[in-house]
Amino acid sequence: MKHSLVPALCAGVAAAALTTSCSRPPAAAPPRPPPKVTVALPQRLTVTNWDEYPGHLEAVEMVDVRPRVTGYLDSIHFADGAEVKSGDPLFVVDPRPYQAALDRAQAQRRQAETHLDLTRNDLQRAEGLRGTKAISEEEYDNRSKAVREAEAALAAARAAEESAKLDLSYTRITAPISGKIGRRLVTVGNLVQGGSGPTVLATLVSQDPIYCYFDVDEGAFAQYRRNAQANPDGSLACELALVQDPGFPHRGRLDFFDNQVNPQTGTIRLRAVFANPDRALVPGMFARLRVMAGAPEPRLLIPDVAVGSDQGYKYAYVVTPEGAVENRPIETGRAYGDLRAVLKGLTPEDRVVVNGLMTVMMLRPGMKVEAQTAGAPTAGPEPAAAEKASRN
Repeated sequence: MKHSLVPALCAGVAAAALTTSCSRPPAAAPPRPPPKVTVALPQRLTVTNWDEYPGHLEAVEMVDVRPRVTGYLDSIHFADGAEVKSGDPLFVVDPRPYQAALDRAQAQRRQAETHLDLTRNDLQRAEGLRGTKAISEEEYDNRSKAVREAEAALAAARAAEESAKLDLSYTRITAPISGKIGRRLVTVGNLVQGGSGPTVLATLVSQDPIYCYFDVDEGAFAQYRRNAQANPDGSLACELALVQDPGFPHRGRLDFFDNQVNPQTGTIRLRAVFANPDRALVPGMFARLRVMAGAPEPRLLIPDVAVGSDQGYKYAYVVTPEGAVENRPIETGRAYGDLRAVLKGLTPEDRVVVNGLMTVMMLRPGMKVEAQTAGAPTAGPEPAAAEKASRN
């Protein structure tokens, strides 16, 4: 029985081998198509170079409203946060004690005038008696000096009257400048202190125009000063934007350079002045400010997403006429919106890969690609500086 199974097994193995040898080999996988990339030609545009800095706004004029006389606050004549003009009434200190002091000073002045008239009459009579020797020289001298004493007393009384008038006028506190006043810090009925250590009643700041202060390095300072001196009015154009502003809508001019460099930071403080008719700029705000660094000039621009970086080494991928990718080292300049200036390494005829970082990371020099042309981006009517004082 064992011998009968052997031929059957051998026949089965032979049939399996025959079946395997007659089957077709698996088909080879089709070649992968080259990856698709989007390319764009560099643009040559005339752009304006701006240097961007952080700054803070300050009022041109600011006053802490304080009383000049001591007394009880009698009335307040403004609403918190209102805009006032120079000379508008703000506070009134109880004027009655100062009116009484003025009345007393006026009475003393009239008394001194009367006393002076009496002494002058006595001197006039003494001069008539002096010729007949009816009065002694000592008496004449006494009457003459009494006139001078009365004149001095009258001058002192008049000065006291003027001082009392001033004190009475100081009980009516008016706005020293035009601007926006803050909240009242003292309510009616409180005792306010004048003289030394006066009480702060409110704060008043001017609104239009307004200053923006910012710091620049020594190199930028020298450049801005040269540019400002070249202008007839000695100023330099600049623009300002608040946090919520999409662009730089506020136009102003650089009008002040500080007189010394901060030795700890190596920077110097500059000031720009801006018109503020709509009151959008508020003192104390932080802002972004940009200064024109030079005249408009032509630049070769590519989309910023096309620029790669590797430890400070800047490059862009270019598609050759043969459809291969080439890694091109470039030297970049300022950013203008979504575009970046290229100073060296590219020509207007180069087809630059603009797909973005993820696609660029998958490319390798020499790789074959299928290039598709992208629509030409623009720098916009007012190119915005996206980096601070880049001078590469």
